[in-house]
Amino acid sequence: MALLQYAYSVPLARAMRSRSLTISSRAAVTVPSVKKLPHADSHVLLGMSELELQQLAADLGQEKYRGKQLHHLLYKRKVKDIEDFSNLPQAFRNNLRDAGWRVGRSPVHQAVTAADGTVKILLKLDDNRLVETVGIPVKDDKGSVRLTACVSSQVGCPLRCSFCATGKGGFSRNLQRHEIIEQVLAIEELFQQRVTNVVFMGMGEPMLNLKAVLEAHRCLNKDVQIGQRMITISTVGVPNTIKKLATHKLQSTLAVSLHAPNQKLRETIVPSAKSYPLHAIMKDCTDYFQETSRRVTFEYTLLAGVNDTVEHAIELAELLHEWGRGYHVNLIPFNPIEGSEYRRPYRKAVAAFEAALESRKITASVRQTRGLDASAACGQLRNEFQKSPLVADNSDSSQSQPDIPVLC
Repeated sequence: MALLQYAYSVPLARAMRSRSLTISSRAAVTVPSVKKLPHADSHVLLGMSELELQQLAADLGQEKYRGKQLHHLLYKRKVKDIEDFSNLPQAFRNNLRDAGWRVGRSPVHQAVTAADGTVKILLKLDDNRLVETVGIPVKDDKGSVRLTACVSSQVGCPLRCSFCATGKGGFSRNLQRHEIIEQVLAIEELFQQRVTNVVFMGMGEPMLNLKAVLEAHRCLNKDVQIGQRMITISTVGVPNTIKKLATHKLQSTLAVSLHAPNQKLRETIVPSAKSYPLHAIMKDCTDYFQETSRRVTFEYTLLAGVNDTVEHAIELAELLHEWGRGYHVNLIPFNPIEGSEYRRPYRKAVAAFEAALESRKITASVRQTRGLDASAACGQLRNEFQKSPLVADNSDSSQSQPDIPVLC
């Protein structure tokens, strides 16, 4: 999935059911079934609302204000272990543990900092798989820093877009809601400042894990207090999910990864496009705008000699004009990944593509590449343990790794 741009009801997280999702149209594409995890239970505090935490406190024989204290400990102080809830009675802490509750924070396996200040964090999940998240600091003209968290929604990705490293590394499972939320908290802890923007553009296809993504979105908005308009949900396109997302009437941005101006070319770049024709995606995007009044952004990765000519730009402009007005195109020069034959286009080609769109009254921007030297740039997220877990040994990395380092 794409990285970097600028998250309804909240039932307790249930165990995920193993299933196989079949996408149908002219051709059928079967997404690998999601494995049921032994640790996927409802006894995780992270992701719960203040009202739910108050009810939990009452259920355990405490005054409801203890739930408000729990909320503060989780989302403001970012405490990672129940034993460290020092301002709660020991009896309450014991009751939480005895009932099987846990905070739901994962240890940092590794953090890598790029020359531009972008940081890629690898979190080690309960099943020893690694998931990657990226913190992107951007200083504006006034000197203030906007901090974007690029979060993952799956361990790996089953859609295998040809230019993206994540899909090449294989797919394991969906993330639970707390495993999404904790990525933002880990970035805030590392940078020692609040995250201002969240983009669901890390590992995975958010629309294939929409329930957890929406639950995480609610928590990030209501509990972590990040404005909905500061959150972007990205998708390469999964049939019926844009319609479903529209019913929630979020004020967040929908970013659709297009990457081609016609169906034939798109199928060569995005294999899953065979099941979701371009005209169907455009129809759903038009309906989404009418339902939510929120402009759709289109992501377009520029691949040298493949989809980056002025003729492609003209065709793209014609496509967008056919389906309405007000669209924005975010151009992303390809970032190199191991084992790929694609090349990054020259700046001149990128500028010509952008100019061709702008001259046809299509608003476009070129995404600034961040984190390239840390393999944290758009399309580069991949690790060898997203498919097969780390081998557990006596020197557990959660014990040998220190707390998240503070950036100076």
